[in-house]
Amino acid sequence: MRLNSFKVELNDDYRKALTLILIFFAIVLLVGVGLRSPWPADEPRFAEAAREMVASGHWFFPLRGGELYPDKPPVFMWSIALFYALIGNMKIAFMLPNILVSLVVVWCVFDLSYRFWNVRTASFACLGLLIAPQFILQAKSAQIDAMVCAWITIAMYALMRHFFIRPSWRWYTLAWAMMGLGIITKGVGFLPIFVLLPVLFYHFSKRYDFAGAVSWRLWFGPVAMLAVVCCWLVPMVYIANHSGNPDFIAYKDNILFRQTMKRYADSWTHLQPWYYFLFSFPLLWFPLPWLLLNKTFWKKVVDIRVITLLTWIGCVLAFFSASPGKREVYILPALPMLAVAVAPYMARFELRRWLQWLILGLLALVAVILVVTGGLLFCHFQPLLQVLAKKGGGMDVIQPLITGFAALLFFGGSVALAILFCLRKYNAAIRFGAVSAWGWFCFGLIGYPLLNPIRTPAGPIMQAAAQRIGQNGQLALVNLKEQFLLASPIALTQFSYLSSRDEQLRNAWLWMSEAPQRYVLLPANQGTSVACFNMSKGVILGRGYRQTWWLLDRSALAQSCPKPKVIQRFHMTK
Repeated sequence: MRLNSFKVELNDDYRKALTLILIFFAIVLLVGVGLRSPWPADEPRFAEAAREMVASGHWFFPLRGGELYPDKPPVFMWSIALFYALIGNMKIAFMLPNILVSLVVVWCVFDLSYRFWNVRTASFACLGLLIAPQFILQAKSAQIDAMVCAWITIAMYALMRHFFIRPSWRWYTLAWAMMGLGIITKGVGFLPIFVLLPVLFYHFSKRYDFAGAVSWRLWFGPVAMLAVVCCWLVPMVYIANHSGNPDFIAYKDNILFRQTMKRYADSWTHLQPWYYFLFSFPLLWFPLPWLLLNKTFWKKVVDIRVITLLTWIGCVLAFFSASPGKREVYILPALPMLAVAVAPYMARFELRRWLQWLILGLLALVAVILVVTGGLLFCHFQPLLQVLAKKGGGMDVIQPLITGFAALLFFGGSVALAILFCLRKYNAAIRFGAVSAWGWFCFGLIGYPLLNPIRTPAGPIMQAAAQRIGQNGQLALVNLKEQFLLASPIALTQFSYLSSRDEQLRNAWLWMSEAPQRYVLLPANQGTSVACFNMSKGVILGRGYRQTWWLLDRSALAQSCPKPKVIQRFHMTK
Protein backbone atom coordinates (compact mmCIF):
# COMPACT_ATOMS: atom_id res chain seq x y z
CA MET A 1 0.00 0.00 0.00
CA ARG A 2 1.12 3.56 -0.68
CA LEU A 3 -0.65 6.85 -0.08
CA ASN A 4 -1.19 8.95 -3.16
CA SER A 5 1.91 10.93 -4.03
CA PHE A 6 1.50 14.19 -5.87
CA LYS A 7 3.26 17.44 -6.56
CA VAL A 8 2.07 19.93 -3.97
CA GLU A 9 0.94 23.29 -5.31
CA LEU A 10 1.78 26.18 -2.98
CA ASN A 11 -1.30 28.21 -3.85
CA ASP A 12 -2.51 31.61 -2.66
CA ASP A 13 -4.46 30.11 0.25
CA TYR A 14 -1.27 28.46 1.47
CA ARG A 15 0.78 31.64 1.22
CA LYS A 16 -1.84 33.85 2.86
CA ALA A 17 -2.46 31.45 5.72
CA LEU A 18 1.24 30.83 6.33
CA THR A 19 2.07 34.54 6.22
CA LEU A 20 -0.68 35.44 8.68
CA ILE A 21 0.27 32.61 11.04
CA LEU A 22 3.96 33.52 11.02
CA ILE A 23 3.16 37.20 11.65
CA PHE A 24 0.81 36.23 14.47
CA PHE A 25 3.38 33.96 16.14
CA ALA A 26 6.11 36.56 15.65
CA ILE A 27 4.02 39.15 17.50
CA VAL A 28 3.23 36.75 20.35
CA LEU A 29 6.88 35.74 20.70
CA LEU A 30 8.47 39.17 20.26
CA VAL A 31 6.23 41.00 22.73
CA GLY A 32 8.36 41.65 25.80
CA VAL A 33 11.78 41.37 24.14
CA GLY A 34 14.04 43.92 25.82
CA LEU A 35 11.71 44.37 28.79
CA ARG A 36 13.39 41.87 31.08
CA SER A 37 16.80 40.50 31.95
CA PRO A 38 17.68 36.80 31.88
CA TRP A 39 15.81 35.05 34.70
CA PRO A 40 17.14 32.18 36.80
CA ALA A 41 17.66 29.35 36.89
CA ASP A 42 19.13 28.65 33.42
CA GLU A 43 18.92 31.90 31.44
CA PRO A 44 21.67 33.85 33.28
CA ARG A 45 24.06 30.93 32.86
CA PHE A 46 23.73 30.80 29.08
CA ALA A 47 23.63 34.59 28.71
CA GLU A 48 26.74 35.04 30.83
CA ALA A 49 28.61 32.31 28.94
CA ALA A 50 27.68 34.05 25.67
CA ARG A 51 28.81 37.44 27.01
CA GLU A 52 32.15 36.00 28.09
CA MET A 53 32.57 34.41 24.65
CA VAL A 54 32.41 37.85 23.09
CA ALA A 55 34.60 39.45 25.79
CA SER A 56 37.28 36.74 25.90
CA GLY A 57 37.26 35.31 22.40
CA HIS A 58 37.00 31.73 23.74
CA TRP A 59 34.31 30.43 21.38
CA PHE A 60 35.07 26.72 21.55
CA PHE A 61 35.35 26.67 25.35
CA PRO A 62 32.50 28.50 27.11
CA LEU A 63 33.37 30.31 30.33
CA ARG A 64 31.34 31.07 33.44
CA GLY A 65 33.02 33.64 35.65
CA GLY A 66 36.31 32.96 33.87
CA GLU A 67 35.98 29.22 34.62
CA LEU A 68 35.30 26.63 31.93
CA TYR A 69 31.63 25.64 31.69
CA PRO A 70 31.51 21.99 30.54
CA ASP A 71 27.84 21.13 31.04
CA LYS A 72 26.59 21.83 27.50
CA PRO A 73 28.02 22.05 23.97
CA PRO A 74 28.42 25.64 22.77
CA VAL A 75 25.92 26.02 19.87
CA PHE A 76 23.15 27.69 21.88
CA MET A 77 25.64 30.00 23.55
CA TRP A 78 27.11 30.82 20.14
CA SER A 79 23.70 31.96 18.95
CA ILE A 80 23.22 34.33 21.89
CA ALA A 81 26.80 35.57 21.56
CA LEU A 82 26.27 36.32 17.88
CA PHE A 83 23.24 38.50 18.56
CA TYR A 84 25.00 40.13 21.51
CA ALA A 85 28.01 40.98 19.35
CA LEU A 86 25.73 42.47 16.69
CA ILE A 87 23.31 44.33 18.99
CA GLY A 88 25.37 44.99 22.12
CA ASN A 89 22.31 44.66 24.37
CA MET A 90 21.92 41.39 26.26
CA LYS A 91 18.31 42.17 27.22
CA ILE A 92 17.41 41.92 23.53
CA ALA A 93 19.99 39.41 22.35
CA PHE A 94 19.35 36.56 24.78
CA MET A 95 15.74 35.89 23.67
CA LEU A 96 16.13 36.22 19.90
CA PRO A 97 17.70 32.84 19.01
CA ASN A 98 14.85 30.77 20.46
CA ILE A 99 12.23 33.07 18.97
CA LEU A 100 13.69 32.72 15.49
CA VAL A 101 14.11 28.93 15.61
CA SER A 102 10.59 28.58 17.07
CA LEU A 103 9.22 30.41 14.04
CA VAL A 104 11.03 27.82 11.92
CA VAL A 105 9.24 25.12 13.93
CA VAL A 106 5.91 26.79 13.17
CA TRP A 107 6.77 26.79 9.46
CA CYS A 108 7.75 23.11 9.54
CA VAL A 109 4.53 22.14 11.30
CA PHE A 110 2.39 24.17 8.89
CA ASP A 111 4.12 23.03 5.71
CA LEU A 112 4.23 19.35 6.66
CA SER A 113 0.54 19.36 7.65
CA TYR A 114 -0.37 21.12 4.43
CA ARG A 115 1.54 18.61 2.31
CA PHE A 116 -0.11 15.75 4.20
CA TRP A 117 -3.63 17.22 4.17
CA ASN A 118 -4.64 20.85 3.44
CA VAL A 119 -4.42 24.48 4.57
CA ARG A 120 -7.17 24.12 7.16
CA THR A 121 -5.45 21.18 8.81
CA ALA A 122 -2.10 23.01 8.72
CA SER A 123 -3.69 26.00 10.44
CA PHE A 124 -5.08 23.79 13.20
CA ALA A 125 -1.66 22.19 13.66
CA CYS A 126 -0.24 25.64 14.38
CA LEU A 127 -3.17 26.31 16.70
CA GLY A 128 -2.07 23.22 18.60
CA LEU A 129 1.37 24.77 19.11
CA LEU A 130 -0.24 27.96 20.39
CA ILE A 131 -2.50 26.35 22.96
CA ALA A 132 -0.07 23.73 24.29
CA PRO A 133 1.50 25.75 27.15
CA GLN A 134 5.01 24.35 26.86
CA PHE A 135 5.76 25.52 23.32
CA ILE A 136 5.28 29.28 23.76
CA LEU A 137 6.76 29.16 27.26
CA GLN A 138 10.02 27.70 25.97
CA ALA A 139 10.05 29.80 22.80
CA LYS A 140 10.02 32.94 24.96
CA SER A 141 12.74 31.59 27.28
CA ALA A 142 16.49 31.42 26.80
CA GLN A 143 16.79 27.74 27.59
CA ILE A 144 18.62 25.32 25.36
CA ASP A 145 15.66 22.99 24.83
CA ALA A 146 13.73 25.22 22.41
CA MET A 147 16.71 25.27 20.05
CA VAL A 148 17.31 21.52 20.14
CA CYS A 149 13.56 21.13 19.60
CA ALA A 150 13.90 23.19 16.41
CA TRP A 151 16.73 21.06 14.99
CA ILE A 152 14.82 17.86 15.83
CA THR A 153 11.63 19.24 14.25
CA ILE A 154 13.46 20.17 11.06
CA ALA A 155 14.93 16.67 10.95
CA MET A 156 11.50 15.07 11.46
CA TYR A 157 10.00 17.34 8.81
CA ALA A 158 12.68 16.31 6.32
CA LEU A 159 12.34 12.59 7.11
CA MET A 160 8.56 12.63 6.83
CA ARG A 161 8.81 14.42 3.47
CA HIS A 162 11.31 11.88 2.24
CA PHE A 163 9.39 8.80 3.34
CA PHE A 164 5.74 9.84 2.94
CA ILE A 165 5.52 12.60 0.32
CA ARG A 166 8.21 12.06 -2.30
CA PRO A 167 11.64 10.42 -1.95
CA SER A 168 14.29 13.12 -1.73
CA TRP A 169 17.78 12.23 -0.64
CA ARG A 170 18.58 15.90 -0.17
CA TRP A 171 15.88 16.17 2.47
CA TYR A 172 17.03 12.89 3.99
CA THR A 173 20.64 14.13 4.22
CA LEU A 174 19.46 17.44 5.68
CA ALA A 175 17.57 15.52 8.37
CA TRP A 176 20.75 13.81 9.52
CA ALA A 177 22.71 17.06 9.35
CA MET A 178 20.11 18.61 11.66
CA MET A 179 20.54 15.68 14.02
CA GLY A 180 24.26 16.46 14.10
CA LEU A 181 23.49 20.09 14.87
CA GLY A 182 21.12 18.93 17.61
CA ILE A 183 23.83 16.74 19.12
CA ILE A 184 26.29 19.63 19.41
CA THR A 185 23.49 21.73 20.86
CA LYS A 186 22.35 19.29 23.52
CA GLY A 187 23.38 15.69 23.06
CA VAL A 188 19.90 14.31 22.33
CA GLY A 189 19.66 15.70 18.79
CA PHE A 190 19.70 12.13 17.42
CA LEU A 191 16.10 11.47 18.55
CA PRO A 192 14.66 11.51 14.98
CA ILE A 193 16.54 8.25 14.40
CA PHE A 194 13.66 6.54 16.23
CA VAL A 195 11.34 7.25 13.30
CA LEU A 196 13.26 4.61 11.36
CA LEU A 197 11.76 1.93 13.62
CA PRO A 198 8.19 2.17 12.24
CA VAL A 199 9.46 3.00 8.76
CA LEU A 200 11.65 -0.10 8.52
CA PHE A 201 8.94 -2.21 10.10
CA TYR A 202 6.43 -1.16 7.45
CA HIS A 203 9.02 -1.62 4.72
CA PHE A 204 10.20 -5.11 5.62
CA SER A 205 6.70 -6.32 6.49
CA LYS A 206 5.61 -5.02 3.07
CA ARG A 207 2.71 -3.11 4.60
CA TYR A 208 3.70 0.11 2.83
CA ASP A 209 5.46 0.89 -0.42
CA PHE A 210 8.06 3.60 0.13
CA ALA A 211 8.81 3.80 -3.61
CA GLY A 212 12.58 4.06 -3.44
CA ALA A 213 12.73 6.05 -0.18
CA VAL A 214 14.22 3.01 1.58
CA SER A 215 17.44 1.65 0.09
CA TRP A 216 21.11 1.15 0.84
CA ARG A 217 21.54 4.94 0.55
CA LEU A 218 20.06 5.27 4.04
CA TRP A 219 23.59 4.66 5.32
CA PHE A 220 24.72 8.05 3.95
CA GLY A 221 22.65 9.77 6.64
CA PRO A 222 24.93 8.98 9.61
CA VAL A 223 27.86 10.29 7.55
CA ALA A 224 26.14 13.68 7.25
CA MET A 225 25.40 13.70 10.98
CA LEU A 226 28.99 12.84 11.87
CA ALA A 227 30.32 15.52 9.50
CA VAL A 228 28.33 18.22 11.29
CA VAL A 229 29.37 16.95 14.73
CA CYS A 230 33.01 16.97 13.63
CA CYS A 231 32.78 20.66 12.72
CA TRP A 232 32.78 21.29 16.47
CA LEU A 233 34.33 18.10 17.84
CA VAL A 234 37.57 18.02 15.84
CA PRO A 235 38.68 21.62 16.55
CA MET A 236 37.65 21.30 20.21
CA VAL A 237 39.61 18.08 20.74
CA TYR A 238 42.61 19.41 18.81
CA ILE A 239 42.75 22.64 20.80
CA ALA A 240 42.30 20.79 24.11
CA ASN A 241 44.99 18.18 23.35
CA HIS A 242 47.54 20.74 22.12
CA SER A 243 46.87 23.49 24.63
CA GLY A 244 48.93 22.02 27.45
CA ASN A 245 46.14 23.25 29.73
CA PRO A 246 44.74 20.56 32.07
CA ASP A 247 41.50 22.54 32.38
CA PHE A 248 40.89 22.16 28.65
CA ILE A 249 41.58 18.42 28.86
CA ALA A 250 39.14 18.12 31.76
CA TYR A 251 36.56 20.09 29.76
CA LYS A 252 36.92 17.71 26.82
CA ASP A 253 36.48 14.61 28.97
CA ASN A 254 33.55 16.11 30.86
CA ILE A 255 31.58 17.27 27.83
CA LEU A 256 32.16 14.04 25.87
CA PHE A 257 31.52 11.49 28.59
CA ARG A 258 30.23 12.75 31.93
CA GLN A 259 27.64 15.15 30.48
CA THR A 260 26.37 12.67 27.87
CA MET A 261 26.38 8.94 28.53
CA LYS A 262 26.94 9.14 32.28
CA ARG A 263 24.35 11.88 32.75
CA TYR A 264 21.75 9.81 30.91
CA ALA A 265 22.52 6.40 32.42
CA ASP A 266 23.45 7.50 35.95
CA SER A 267 22.07 11.01 36.37
CA TRP A 268 22.90 12.85 39.58
CA THR A 269 20.33 15.67 39.21
CA HIS A 270 16.54 16.02 38.74
CA LEU A 271 15.92 12.45 39.86
CA GLN A 272 12.35 11.31 39.20
CA PRO A 273 10.51 7.95 38.98
CA TRP A 274 10.11 6.24 35.61
CA TYR A 275 6.44 7.26 35.30
CA TYR A 276 7.14 10.98 35.81
CA PHE A 277 6.36 12.01 32.22
CA LEU A 278 3.11 10.04 32.18
CA PHE A 279 1.71 12.64 34.56
CA SER A 280 3.49 15.73 33.22
CA PHE A 281 3.01 15.61 29.44
CA PRO A 282 -0.83 15.60 29.55
CA LEU A 283 -0.60 18.94 31.39
CA LEU A 284 2.34 20.46 29.50
CA TRP A 285 0.74 19.68 26.13
CA PHE A 286 -2.89 20.16 27.17
CA PRO A 287 -5.22 19.56 25.43
CA LEU A 288 -3.45 17.80 22.55
CA PRO A 289 -2.85 14.40 24.23
CA TRP A 290 -6.46 14.37 25.41
CA LEU A 291 -7.63 14.32 21.78
CA LEU A 292 -6.34 10.76 21.54
CA LEU A 293 -8.98 9.61 24.03
CA ASN A 294 -11.80 9.10 21.55
CA LYS A 295 -12.77 6.46 19.02
CA THR A 296 -13.31 8.93 16.17
CA PHE A 297 -9.63 9.81 16.10
CA TRP A 298 -8.55 6.19 15.82
CA LYS A 299 -11.26 5.17 13.32
CA LYS A 300 -11.37 8.14 10.93
CA VAL A 301 -8.10 10.04 11.32
CA VAL A 302 -5.31 7.56 11.91
CA ASP A 303 -3.27 6.47 8.90
CA ILE A 304 0.31 5.32 8.49
CA ARG A 305 1.66 8.87 8.77
CA VAL A 306 -0.13 9.51 12.05
CA ILE A 307 0.86 6.09 13.40
CA THR A 308 4.49 6.79 12.50
CA LEU A 309 4.44 10.13 14.29
CA LEU A 310 2.73 8.72 17.38
CA THR A 311 5.17 5.81 17.48
CA TRP A 312 8.07 8.22 17.33
CA ILE A 313 6.56 10.34 20.13
CA GLY A 314 6.17 7.19 22.23
CA CYS A 315 9.82 6.31 21.62
CA VAL A 316 10.92 9.78 22.74
CA LEU A 317 8.88 9.53 25.93
CA ALA A 318 10.22 6.04 26.61
CA PHE A 319 13.80 7.19 25.99
CA PHE A 320 13.62 9.99 28.54
CA SER A 321 11.60 7.88 30.99
CA ALA A 322 14.41 5.30 31.05
CA SER A 323 16.86 7.86 32.46
CA PRO A 324 16.71 8.53 36.21
CA GLY A 325 17.14 12.28 35.59
CA LYS A 326 14.00 13.99 34.25
CA ARG A 327 12.84 17.54 33.59
CA GLU A 328 9.68 18.66 31.81
CA VAL A 329 11.67 20.48 29.11
CA TYR A 330 13.35 17.25 27.98
CA ILE A 331 10.23 16.07 26.12
CA LEU A 332 9.59 19.38 24.32
CA PRO A 333 11.00 18.08 20.96
CA ALA A 334 8.05 15.66 20.64
CA LEU A 335 5.38 18.36 20.92
CA PRO A 336 5.48 19.76 17.34
CA MET A 337 4.94 16.32 15.82
CA LEU A 338 2.05 15.69 18.18
CA ALA A 339 0.48 18.91 16.89
CA VAL A 340 0.80 17.54 13.35
CA ALA A 341 -0.62 14.14 14.34
CA VAL A 342 -3.80 15.49 15.96
CA ALA A 343 -4.36 18.36 13.51
CA PRO A 344 -6.65 16.41 11.09
CA TYR A 345 -8.97 15.54 13.96
CA MET A 346 -9.10 19.18 15.14
CA ALA A 347 -9.80 20.35 11.59
CA ARG A 348 -12.52 17.83 10.73
CA PHE A 349 -14.37 17.09 13.94
CA GLU A 350 -15.77 18.91 16.93
CA LEU A 351 -14.03 18.19 20.20
CA ARG A 352 -15.87 15.81 22.46
CA ARG A 353 -18.28 17.68 24.69
CA TRP A 354 -16.57 16.64 27.92
CA LEU A 355 -13.24 17.96 26.60
CA GLN A 356 -14.79 21.25 25.47
CA TRP A 357 -16.30 21.75 28.92
CA LEU A 358 -12.98 20.85 30.55
CA ILE A 359 -11.07 23.39 28.43
CA LEU A 360 -13.60 26.17 28.87
CA GLY A 361 -14.04 25.42 32.56
CA LEU A 362 -10.31 25.62 33.22
CA LEU A 363 -9.97 28.84 31.22
CA ALA A 364 -12.90 30.45 33.02
CA LEU A 365 -11.60 29.29 36.39
CA VAL A 366 -8.13 30.74 35.77
CA ALA A 367 -9.64 34.02 34.53
CA VAL A 368 -11.88 34.33 37.60
CA ILE A 369 -8.94 33.60 39.91
CA LEU A 370 -6.96 36.36 38.19
CA VAL A 371 -9.81 38.86 38.54
CA VAL A 372 -10.37 38.02 42.22
CA THR A 373 -6.65 38.12 43.00
CA GLY A 374 -6.34 41.48 41.24
CA GLY A 375 -9.27 42.83 43.24
CA LEU A 376 -7.73 41.64 46.51
CA LEU A 377 -4.46 43.34 45.63
CA PHE A 378 -6.31 46.58 44.89
CA CYS A 379 -7.79 46.30 48.40
CA HIS A 380 -4.34 45.51 49.91
CA PHE A 381 -5.60 42.24 51.36
CA GLN A 382 -2.93 41.58 53.99
CA PRO A 383 -2.80 37.74 53.99
CA LEU A 384 -2.21 37.80 50.22
CA LEU A 385 0.41 40.56 50.51
CA GLN A 386 2.27 38.57 53.15
CA VAL A 387 2.40 35.51 50.89
CA LEU A 388 3.69 37.62 47.99
CA ALA A 389 6.26 39.31 50.22
CA LYS A 390 7.58 35.94 51.33
CA LYS A 391 7.89 34.72 47.74
CA GLY A 392 9.07 38.02 46.25
CA GLY A 393 11.91 38.99 48.55
CA GLY A 394 10.20 41.14 51.14
CA MET A 395 7.48 43.74 51.48
CA ASP A 396 9.84 46.55 50.50
CA VAL A 397 10.38 44.84 47.13
CA ILE A 398 6.76 44.15 46.23
CA GLN A 399 5.18 47.28 47.73
CA PRO A 400 5.88 49.55 44.71
CA LEU A 401 4.58 46.84 42.36
CA ILE A 402 1.25 46.02 44.03
CA THR A 403 -0.86 48.41 41.95
CA GLY A 404 0.75 47.22 38.72
CA PHE A 405 0.19 43.56 39.54
CA ALA A 406 -3.40 44.28 40.60
CA ALA A 407 -4.13 46.04 37.30
CA LEU A 408 -2.45 43.28 35.27
CA LEU A 409 -4.37 40.47 36.94
CA PHE A 410 -7.73 42.20 37.08
CA PHE A 411 -7.57 43.61 33.54
CA GLY A 412 -6.02 40.46 32.05
CA GLY A 413 -8.59 38.16 33.65
CA SER A 414 -11.51 40.42 32.70
CA VAL A 415 -10.48 40.55 29.05
CA ALA A 416 -10.00 36.76 29.03
CA LEU A 417 -13.57 36.31 30.25
CA ALA A 418 -14.75 38.76 27.57
CA ILE A 419 -12.90 36.77 24.89
CA LEU A 420 -14.55 33.54 26.02
CA PHE A 421 -17.96 35.21 25.84
CA CYS A 422 -17.49 37.00 22.51
CA LEU A 423 -16.14 33.86 20.80
CA ARG A 424 -18.80 31.57 22.27
CA LYS A 425 -19.90 30.44 18.80
CA TYR A 426 -16.42 29.07 18.06
CA ASN A 427 -15.08 25.75 19.26
CA ALA A 428 -13.13 25.47 22.49
CA ALA A 429 -9.72 25.12 20.79
CA ILE A 430 -10.07 28.45 18.97
CA ARG A 431 -11.21 30.18 22.16
CA PHE A 432 -8.27 28.60 23.97
CA GLY A 433 -5.94 29.98 21.31
CA ALA A 434 -7.37 33.49 21.59
CA VAL A 435 -7.10 33.51 25.39
CA SER A 436 -3.59 32.05 25.22
CA ALA A 437 -2.42 34.73 22.79
CA TRP A 438 -3.94 37.45 24.98
CA GLY A 439 -2.27 35.99 28.07
CA TRP A 440 1.18 35.87 26.50
CA PHE A 441 0.72 39.40 25.13
CA CYS A 442 -0.15 40.77 28.57
CA PHE A 443 2.56 38.82 30.32
CA GLY A 444 5.25 40.00 27.89
CA LEU A 445 4.20 43.63 27.73
CA ILE A 446 3.24 44.22 31.37
CA GLY A 447 4.26 41.17 33.38
CA TYR A 448 7.92 41.19 32.31
CA PRO A 449 8.66 44.73 33.61
CA LEU A 450 6.74 44.08 36.82
CA LEU A 451 8.44 40.77 37.60
CA ASN A 452 11.93 41.81 36.52
CA PRO A 453 12.94 43.52 39.80
CA ILE A 454 11.77 40.45 41.73
CA ARG A 455 13.44 37.91 39.45
CA THR A 456 16.72 39.84 39.08
CA PRO A 457 17.68 41.37 42.45
CA ALA A 458 21.37 40.92 41.61
CA GLY A 459 21.43 44.18 39.62
CA PRO A 460 20.99 46.62 42.52
CA ILE A 461 23.31 44.56 44.74
CA MET A 462 26.12 44.58 42.19
CA GLN A 463 25.66 48.28 41.48
CA ALA A 464 25.90 49.01 45.20
CA ALA A 465 29.03 46.86 45.50
CA ALA A 466 30.72 48.66 42.59
CA GLN A 467 29.98 52.05 44.14
CA ARG A 468 31.29 51.07 47.57
CA ILE A 469 34.61 49.60 46.45
CA GLY A 470 35.42 52.53 44.14
CA GLN A 471 37.39 52.59 40.91
CA ASN A 472 40.52 51.04 42.41
CA GLY A 473 38.79 48.29 44.33
CA GLN A 474 38.73 44.61 43.38
CA LEU A 475 35.67 42.45 44.04
CA ALA A 476 35.37 38.70 44.52
CA LEU A 477 32.32 36.48 44.84
CA VAL A 478 31.83 33.50 47.11
CA ASN A 479 29.07 31.04 46.37
CA LEU A 480 28.42 32.85 43.11
CA LYS A 481 25.27 32.83 41.05
CA GLU A 482 25.44 33.52 37.33
CA GLN A 483 22.99 36.41 37.59
CA PHE A 484 25.54 38.28 39.76
CA LEU A 485 28.20 37.81 37.09
CA LEU A 486 25.85 39.02 34.39
CA ALA A 487 24.67 42.04 36.39
CA SER A 488 28.10 43.16 37.52
CA PRO A 489 29.35 46.44 35.96
CA ILE A 490 32.95 45.56 36.93
CA ALA A 491 35.39 42.68 36.59
CA LEU A 492 35.16 39.95 39.21
CA THR A 493 37.17 37.16 40.77
CA GLN A 494 35.65 33.86 41.90
CA PHE A 495 37.07 30.71 43.43
CA SER A 496 35.53 27.93 41.34
CA TYR A 497 31.84 27.38 41.03
CA LEU A 498 32.47 23.67 41.51
CA SER A 499 34.37 23.98 44.79
CA SER A 500 32.75 23.50 48.17
CA ARG A 501 31.62 26.51 50.16
CA ASP A 502 34.39 26.07 52.72
CA GLU A 503 37.07 25.80 50.05
CA GLN A 504 35.87 28.99 48.39
CA LEU A 505 36.00 30.84 51.72
CA ARG A 506 39.59 29.70 52.32
CA ASN A 507 40.62 30.89 48.87
CA ALA A 508 38.77 34.18 49.39
CA TRP A 509 40.61 34.80 52.68
CA LEU A 510 43.97 34.14 51.01
CA TRP A 511 43.13 36.37 48.03
CA MET A 512 41.94 39.29 50.19
CA SER A 513 44.97 39.11 52.48
CA GLU A 514 47.42 39.48 49.61
CA ALA A 515 46.62 43.07 48.60
CA PRO A 516 44.72 46.14 49.81
CA GLN A 517 41.40 47.36 48.41
CA ARG A 518 40.07 43.88 47.93
CA TYR A 519 36.49 43.04 48.84
CA VAL A 520 34.39 39.89 49.05
CA LEU A 521 30.65 39.62 48.38
CA LEU A 522 28.90 36.63 49.90
CA PRO A 523 25.56 35.54 51.37
CA ALA A 524 25.38 35.81 55.15
CA ASN A 525 24.61 32.19 55.88
CA GLN A 526 27.72 31.09 54.00
CA GLY A 527 30.23 32.79 56.29
CA THR A 528 29.79 30.74 59.43
CA SER A 529 31.09 27.26 58.66
CA VAL A 530 34.74 28.36 58.39
CA ALA A 531 35.98 31.08 60.75
CA CYS A 532 37.76 33.07 58.04
CA PHE A 533 35.68 36.24 58.21
CA ASN A 534 34.00 38.31 60.88
CA MET A 535 30.56 38.93 59.42
CA SER A 536 29.79 41.65 61.95
CA LYS A 537 32.32 43.86 60.15
CA GLY A 538 30.45 43.56 56.87
CA VAL A 539 27.88 45.79 55.16
CA ILE A 540 24.51 44.50 53.99
CA LEU A 541 23.98 45.39 50.32
CA GLY A 542 20.59 43.79 49.82
CA ARG A 543 18.54 40.65 49.77
CA GLY A 544 18.10 38.37 46.79
CA TYR A 545 17.43 34.73 46.03
CA ARG A 546 16.27 34.18 49.63
CA GLN A 547 19.63 35.26 51.03
CA THR A 548 21.10 38.44 52.50
CA TRP A 549 24.26 39.58 50.70
CA TRP A 550 27.15 41.16 52.60
CA LEU A 551 30.18 43.11 51.42
CA LEU A 552 33.36 42.47 53.44
CA ASP A 553 36.60 44.47 53.41
CA ARG A 554 39.98 43.71 54.99
CA SER A 555 38.71 44.62 58.44
CA ALA A 556 36.54 41.49 58.32
CA LEU A 557 39.52 39.16 57.88
CA ALA A 558 40.02 36.68 60.69
CA GLN A 559 43.51 36.42 62.22
CA SER A 560 44.02 33.12 60.42
CA CYS A 561 42.23 30.71 58.12
CA PRO A 562 42.94 27.11 57.09
CA LYS A 563 44.85 26.85 53.84
CA PRO A 564 42.83 25.84 50.76
CA LYS A 565 43.49 22.38 49.42
CA VAL A 566 43.99 23.87 45.95
CA ILE A 567 44.50 27.56 45.19
CA GLN A 568 41.90 28.42 42.56
CA ARG A 569 41.12 31.85 41.15
CA PHE A 570 39.15 32.72 38.07
CA HIS A 571 38.84 36.22 36.69
CA MET A 572 35.85 37.46 34.73
CA THR A 573 36.49 40.39 32.39
CA LYS A 574 33.99 43.07 31.44
